Amino acid sequence: MKSGFVALAGRPNAGKSTLLNALLREKIAIVSSKPQTTRSQIRGILNAEDFQIIFTDTPGIHKARHRLESRMNREAADVIQGVDVIYLVVDGTKPFGTGDEHVLRMVKNAGLPVFLILNKIDRMKKERVLKVLESWQKRHAFDEYFPVSALEQNDFGDLIQTTLNYLPEGERMFPEDMNTDGSVKFRIAEIIREKILICTEEEVPHASAVVVESMEEEEDVCHIQALVLVEKSGQKGILIGKEGVMLQKITNLAKKEIASLLDQKVQLDIFVRVEDEWRDRDSRITEFGYGNIEQ
Repeated sequence: MKSGFVALAGRPNAGKSTLLNALLREKIAIVSSKPQTTRSQIRGILNAEDFQIIFTDTPGIHKARHRLESRMNREAADVIQGVDVIYLVVDGTKPFGTGDEHVLRMVKNAGLPVFLILNKIDRMKKERVLKVLESWQKRHAFDEYFPVSALEQNDFGDLIQTTLNYLPEGERMFPEDMNTDGSVKFRIAEIIREKILICTEEEVPHASAVVVESMEEEEDVCHIQALVLVEKSGQKGILIGKEGVMLQKITNLAKKEIASLLDQKVQLDIFVRVEDEWRDRDSRITEFGYGNIEQ
């Protein structure tokens, strides 16, 4: 059987997490319209009778302003070096820039098969798709080219079958019934953070971190306590909202999705605390599971 690793690399907001979820037909990675939604590698495992593909969604590679972002970039670079195939996921609606040039150089240097995944073609005319593909062909001789719509496309059979041609023969690396290796606590924390990203604006989403501090079963209800860190008191005020309205909205949205994930009733309590400059502290970054590589 075929068994191997595929890294999804690219700039922030290219649609890597949306593509991962589409490939597995299940929500594994959180998604939002804001850049830097993905802060750590997320593995999604696609199982079939004759193959197992481990897709790794990586943080978007970008100019770092905090220690957190430096670690995210480093993690993405390390993941790219340890796979069998790289998907370079590109937002076809955006012009080529210095960020694309940096990511392209990284995947070239990896010395591995690279597929160009031209994403968001649902927002492009056919003539524009062809023009953008031609422009990328001039920059690098990619092993394969796939224009896709991660958001709207339902069938990725050709992409998966072509990927299998580049993977080695081997055994399953994860159990056949496993679709991700992420812990339940981490997935719950990410669901909460996704709702913060969706509901808040300005600096609040990027200054927020979430950790699940406790999970306890009691009379068929899972009681969960989660801590949200922000860096400024003003951010805490926005996150809580007038009379607690914003925090309650975030809690309700997260609770609904967590209950679906756990397949049981959930009682969710979210607490907010201010901690200056947590994004520049390695201990905090590691505790929250972001950029989880050795530094």
